[in-house]
Amino acid sequence: MRNARVYGIAGLAILAVAAVAVAQTTVNPLPEAAPAETISIDAAAATDAVAALAKTQWGDAQKGGTLAGACAACHGLDGNAMQQDAPRIAGMPERYVAKQLALFKANHRTTGLASLMKPYADVLSAQDMRDVGAHYAAQRSGAGVAIDTVINDPASPYNGQKFYQPGQDLYRVGDASRGIPACFACHGPSGSGNPGPSYPHVGGQEAGYLARRLEEYRAGVTSQPDRHQFDQMALVAKSLTDLEIQSLASYIQGLHATADQADAKQVAAVEAAGGLPPAPTAPTAIVPAPAAESAPPAR
Repeated sequence: MRNARVYGIAGLAILAVAAVAVAQTTVNPLPEAAPAETISIDAAAATDAVAALAKTQWGDAQKGGTLAGACAACHGLDGNAMQQDAPRIAGMPERYVAKQLALFKANHRTTGLASLMKPYADVLSAQDMRDVGAHYAAQRSGAGVAIDTVINDPASPYNGQKFYQPGQDLYRVGDASRGIPACFACHGPSGSGNPGPSYPHVGGQEAGYLARRLEEYRAGVTSQPDRHQFDQMALVAKSLTDLEIQSLASYIQGLHATADQADAKQVAAVEAAGGLPPAPTAPTAIVPAPAAESAPPAR
């Protein structure tokens, strides 16, 4: 019993000494760590979305067709837009479509209806974008109609011309005096574009959309970090007048790759009005003359 009491007193003494030692110890705080570098999900997407396309393969049109179902409400099942404020994307080069989707996802393309496009682009991987691009590249673009009413403005240099004609001249010839090259040099005679450098298909594009894009190029302001192709178009558009932009957009809206096809009734109606010469009749069949009987052999 006496030993237990001694052990208890000794234990209390040790605890007291330890408490004093702890109380007298100087606490040196750890050096403050540098704040961790963080990046938001949106910023990460902006950094990676466009660069990620470099690691993709050629798109799969069949897979892209499945993914493109969500696009049909505005752009149509085949890429021929159902709404005036949505562009036709049928026939667009595959890589061009993929890049535009990446720009929407990266928040580098912010004009027009970009806020509607971004949620759709956000859920696509870089390869998905190539697949969607392949689907639309395989579609056939439709076409609209160019306005041919006569310009009635005595103050305009184009007074008396049909509305689409100034745009037609700019598209086909350009204007060397203002440093404007012919549009067809990059976009092709029918507006079918060039898939190599990813110049877009513009033939048949909705005129309102084209005019808005040309106005953006003329203003020279973009949120895209890579300004190469934007600056090419900005140089072309910077000296265009409002009328020239509207006329050019109208002319391009009427462009299409194949000649118009007329049915028999339409042809007959034009012929009846004297617009076309009558179709030539089939040539009369030539019936060969019967072979002459050979003379009897001389005797």
